[in-house]
Amino acid sequence: MHLKEVTRLELPATADMHVHLRQDKLMELVTPYIRHGGVDTVFVMPNLQPPITSVSQALEYKAKLQAIEPNVYTAVTPETITEAAKAGITGVKVYPQGVTTNSAAGVSTYEDFFPVFAEMEKQDMVLNLHGEVPSTSRPGITDLNAEEEFLPTLKMLNEKFPKLRIILEHCTTEAALNAVRECSSSVGGMSFSFPSRFEMEMDGILATITAHHLYLTVHNKEDPFAFCKPIPKKASDRDALLKAVISGEEKFFFGSDSAPHLLANKRGAQSPPAGVFTQPCVTQYVLLALEEAVERGLISADEITQEKLENFLSRFGRKFYKLPQTTNRIVLEKKGEKIPESIKSEDGTEVGLSRGGDGGVFSLSWTA
Repeated sequence: MHLKEVTRLELPATADMHVHLRQDKLMELVTPYIRHGGVDTVFVMPNLQPPITSVSQALEYKAKLQAIEPNVYTAVTPETITEAAKAGITGVKVYPQGVTTNSAAGVSTYEDFFPVFAEMEKQDMVLNLHGEVPSTSRPGITDLNAEEEFLPTLKMLNEKFPKLRIILEHCTTEAALNAVRECSSSVGGMSFSFPSRFEMEMDGILATITAHHLYLTVHNKEDPFAFCKPIPKKASDRDALLKAVISGEEKFFFGSDSAPHLLANKRGAQSPPAGVFTQPCVTQYVLLALEEAVERGLISADEITQEKLENFLSRFGRKFYKLPQTTNRIVLEKKGEKIPESIKSEDGTEVGLSRGGDGGVFSLSWTA
């Protein structure tokens, strides 16, 4: 499939299994844009102010989001395990202390949470990991090596809790992809033809890959709209992520990590907040990154198949979270559309998009 030559593409609605929707006016602005990016299912991160740490807070937040956009299935992540499982909440997000936005109350040691992880394993809940080591944990930790230095912890958790379903969120390095491949999974090492793989349980360690890590590298670090945590890494890491997307491996699926910040805070700030906002065009960004990879000769057009796109963007994530496959469909067409520079509400709340003004992206609509 040569995306440059494709003028119309129909796919199942995207499942965005890692997204930030914030709160208050920012939440009211960005939440309606979920469907603009072709998404009908979101897994929403809990790093609010204050963070979501109870079932009641999670359910209250979910109700607010669904009041704004009732046509999107929303899941959120609290910490109270048994009660959360009974309430139908699927996962718990763990942030290391101080590694990203609103993570000052994050964890400093995983051993203290072993009883929690054991109960999660028992309740079949998902552990969502921000896979970085805090720079304050020991000398020599930088933004460039924080993810790779975390990988021994990932492997330790997998060995100690082999039936605990773990997501390594927003992988940025080839080393992280290989670590996920090496960790146990009930389907690891086996090969199943579609759709037989979806009759299996997808346990063990899997990973999400964002859209922006498919086109950004560390060389974009001076652009405030490209600054995020974890930061993009080397070009070879970006290329490894692109190859994982079209590999057909069920261990990798989409999670945008779209993270809005006020335009005024991003633009002109000496220390802009970490977060890349992609939500209004998340499906299109993935396709754009794949187009560019073909142009660079990294992958061939034939490697991008309809099945691989559907699996990465929609099917694998829903399967892991034990959600029904969607019946909603999106249509993408080449009409000369550009990525918007920003979105803005009537009260002046404004958020800038990644690669705002870039052209050549697919226009997106929903089938009737």
